Amino acid sequence: MCAEHGSWEKAATVVDAAMGAAVADDVFDFSPGAQIPLQGSAGQTAATHALASAAYRDSSAEELLKANSDWHESKFKEGRLSLFEPNLGEAFSRAVQQRMLGGSRKALIQSFGTEPQTVVEHCLAASRIRKERDRKLTLIMVLCGLLFLPGLLLWLGLFQLRRTLAGSADKRAGALGTALLVGVGIIALIFLIRLPFTGFLSIYLRAMIIAPVIGWYWAKQVCENTAKNLRAAWDGLLAGGGIGAKIPEAVPRNPNETAAEALRQNLAKLTAEQQSNTVFYAGPKGILGMGTRWGSWQMAEELVPARPGTEIHPFRSWDVIRAIHDRLRLLERGPLHTGGFPTPHIKHWIVAPVGEGATEVSRPTGEDVESFQVRPHEIQRICNEQQFGSGNRHYLGIQFTLWDGQLVITMLITVTVLHETLRIEVTGHALGPVHSLFTTKPKPKTKEVDKTIKFWEKKEIPLPLVDAPEVVRLAVRAPLTLYPPLLDYLGGKIVLPEPFGLRHAWADKPWRHRFMADDAMRAATPVLRTAHAAALKVLEDHGVSTENFGNRAGFLSGQIQDPAPKKADVYDA
Repeated sequence: MCAEHGSWEKAATVVDAAMGAAVADDVFDFSPGAQIPLQGSAGQTAATHALASAAYRDSSAEELLKANSDWHESKFKEGRLSLFEPNLGEAFSRAVQQRMLGGSRKALIQSFGTEPQTVVEHCLAASRIRKERDRKLTLIMVLCGLLFLPGLLLWLGLFQLRRTLAGSADKRAGALGTALLVGVGIIALIFLIRLPFTGFLSIYLRAMIIAPVIGWYWAKQVCENTAKNLRAAWDGLLAGGGIGAKIPEAVPRNPNETAAEALRQNLAKLTAEQQSNTVFYAGPKGILGMGTRWGSWQMAEELVPARPGTEIHPFRSWDVIRAIHDRLRLLERGPLHTGGFPTPHIKHWIVAPVGEGATEVSRPTGEDVESFQVRPHEIQRICNEQQFGSGNRHYLGIQFTLWDGQLVITMLITVTVLHETLRIEVTGHALGPVHSLFTTKPKPKTKEVDKTIKFWEKKEIPLPLVDAPEVVRLAVRAPLTLYPPLLDYLGGKIVLPEPFGLRHAWADKPWRHRFMADDAMRAATPVLRTAHAAALKVLEDHGVSTENFGNRAGFLSGQIQDPAPKKADVYDA
């Protein structure tokens, strides 16, 4: 093994050790160790915080469906009763936790440009805030509801009827539901005044009508305070305040707290999988997590000796890849002091093929894999030997994370040698910003009314964050939060797209943003030229004629300046 490869393998081993991985596959050593920043993790706060803010939102869960991308669609599975329906924050937190921390979860797609553990931690923190609220609401339901069950069922039936009618397309039906609720309230008041019973039954019947109303008022105060806390966290994330998630349940205080230890290990496993060097190519969907392939440039020429009568010095694909790798590391340096490229993230990727309609992926296992990382010697073998037929392929990737994680530009380079033909292929991938739904800040709830004196002018008055129907919804859901599957059955849940990855599931195309599109296309030219220059140097050193390669490289250098991205993964055949 060459010295350069040895140094690269040593560096990869250091990164593995920093992640706390000591055993193959899914077994980890979680003992405390030195903490080092992971490469490529800087400057990713905007996209991460935007996704994390969804855990604190209080809008309708179906709003999330507007953020579906062209290739990945989440769905909302409706429940049995709309009164138990979750809002966006509740449904999002529940779905993300269950998918990314479940004990028997399937493999995840890497979330480039974001830190998925941070998003999951905010989902846990939001759920913790809601659980504290639900404990108080459960107590209120017992004191003011369960002890006066007939009255509670009567009021809940009216609210469910009003909610059903209000959801109707007919506005008159919604107004009828509100009128019905008011009418029953008036009848109940008359019933309290002219009650035909006496004694204990009289007292209980009056309390049966009044107690749920008192409980509702008490619950309203609890819900309003919690809504303010959730909105403060939502606003703080999008304002760039760097608010941290508080999840004490993930810190075991003694060896007997198995749930906390399991949660801590699942979070560490999530981070380890995020650093995996295996990605999946899904046909027209491109490489999952990196965005669709928008450009492809290939240089394929015959290997001819530089001088007639001489032989070519033997070399392999890995030798060319290593030379390109070393040259790309210098890409951030330039002859002029004009800014330019930030520090790129250069990595050797193993690309596994999956079907376009695949609903799950599986990561490689075995002695050549450690903590989701394919070992360096196996990477080198795949690069040199698996170039034709079935099996995984090797790509050298250079990745730029820009716009605070909102834009991820990835250029992949692969080298193949078949018979006497050397082919160098450079492809461009671009992952756009998260959907604008995730970047909207909370707005205060207001109502426009006429001014008292200047009645021809309007003014806005503040409204409570939690209205009456919302208080009822939260109160009836509170006792059932102890058993979430039942709550999912009654109220519905979000079904996440598969194969699931936080980042690419809700990513927009970068081509709608002029500067992002410019950045993606500007990065392609220097990367292509650097790869070609490094490859030509290797060919010269091994006695290969570079005339045809040089001509082809010059042609591609001009062709790459075409400012129009293509659908390179969709073959018109």
